Formats: sequence, structure tokens, C-alpha cells
Amino acid sequence: MQTEMPAINELYIQDYLLYLKEQERSNATIQKYAHDLYSLLEFLQDRVISKSLLINWKQELIARYAPASVNAMLAAVNGYLRFMGWMELTVKPLKIQRSLFLEEERELTREEYIRLVKAAQAKENERLALVIQTICATGIRVSELKFITVEAVQSGRAEIANKGKRRVVFLPDQLRKVLKKYIRNQKKTAGAVFTTRTGKPLDRSNIWRDMKKLCESAGVSEKKVFPHNLRHLFARTFYSIEKDLSRLADILGHTNLTTTRIYTAESGAVHARQMERLGLIVT
Repeated sequence: MQTEMPAINELYIQDYLLYLKEQERSNATIQKYAHDLYSLLEFLQDRVISKSLLINWKQELIARYAPASVNAMLAAVNGYLRFMGWMELTVKPLKIQRSLFLEEERELTREEYIRLVKAAQAKENERLALVIQTICATGIRVSELKFITVEAVQSGRAEIANKGKRRVVFLPDQLRKVLKKYIRNQKKTAGAVFTTRTGKPLDRSNIWRDMKKLCESAGVSEKKVFPHNLRHLFARTFYSIEKDLSRLADILGHTNLTTTRIYTAESGAVHARQMERLGLIVT
């Protein structure tokens, strides 16, 4: 698509979002791109897009957001610019050196995970306790929880369709055992195991909100408690046992091993202990 004068307005944004939908981008991605484009629209205040204005917007983002967030917003806008045919206006992302370690204040440990599950059980929230265990025991994304169906529990394997890719996730026997009991108690015969009172599959916001309510009683920092951290814990635990990055990438549904390496990163404290055990200092 090409227009005579570089401009951005709601009509053009909607055209681009429709294009993303036709490209089968996920709803979450489309919503994120919409948010970022409207953020730029607000910054421009009816001014025509120019390279200098985009660089000024980039500098404003740098002052307000973490580098990874800045790059995510720039990616959304650069995609729009390419769609409009304005390649010369695209802005360079920030160069970020990948951290070798996780931030300890954000790393969910196995012990904290167990405390979260027990806190949910203590509150008699069986569904939440099982949701937490299902995500952590399989490594699925929270958006993929809807594929954990009665049929999947019975067969022991869930067929996941996400981001244009399909993969099979196997359910551990212990997980299947507790899920079968839950299914019987809920009198479910088919479809998603975890649903709302109206029968709709749980979404990210439902789970996030309920997990946050466990923080105080579980004694776990709120910074560590979000569904995706359970996926990271699965990845670190799997890799500590198997040391097979390619296999882990397949399980997680990653195309790029670089992404998988991020998931297996340990905290700086763990790395420090490993260095101590090398015994390379002569005394």
C-alpha cells in the first residue's frame, strides 16, 4: 500500500490491523500493535510523520520504558511504515546485549512455586492450583491452556495450535491423575478442562488476577507471580535434567534456539555457586 503523503490516522491503522489479521497474526499481537500505533498517533498530534519526529518519539520511549519494551513498540511502528511503503522512515531498534542471568527478584524458584500451589489449595481454589501445576508441568503458554481438554487428559497428549504452528504436548501421568479427578468432580465430558462459570475457557487476565491474590499468603513477591514465569520454571527444570536445548525448543514451540536459551537462564546467584565449585584457585 502506498500513499502520497506520510500520515497516520485511525483509518490507516485499521487497514494495517486488518492486514495483520489476514496474515493470521495472533489477537494478542494485533492488540499490542494497535496500542503502540495509537500511542504514536497521540504523540504526533495531527503532525505529518517525519524521520525526525519518529526519532524524537523513540527518545521519549527510551526515557519511559525498558529497552525491550522500546524495541517492541518500534517493531510495531516499523511494520506499519513498511506496510505503507515508507521504508525510509523506519527507525533502528536499540542494541541490547542479552543478559547471561535472570534477575533474581523476578525468578520464580521451585520452592516458591510449591508454596503458590499450596496457598491455592489452602484457599480451596482447586481450579487455580491445578492451572498452576498444568502450566508448570507441561511448559505450555497460558494462552494454550484451552487445548488442555477432557479428551487430551484421557489420551495423555494435547495437540496445540498456536502462532501458525502445531505441536503435541504430553501430559505427565501424575498430572493426568489429578486432572481426571477434577473432571469427574466438575462433571465434564468434553472440551476445555478449565473454564469460567459461563463455560468459557479461562483467559490470561483471569489467571493473572487469581495468582496475584496468592502472593501474600504464599510469601512470594508479586514481581515473580505471573503465568509465563511458570513456563520459564518448566524450561529451567527440564534443561537441568536433560541438557537438550533442541528438544526443549520443540516442547516449548520455539522456532529459534536463541529464545529457548533465554528460558533456560539461571540467576546470577546460581552461576556464582557454579563458579565456586570449579575449584580453580590454588591456595
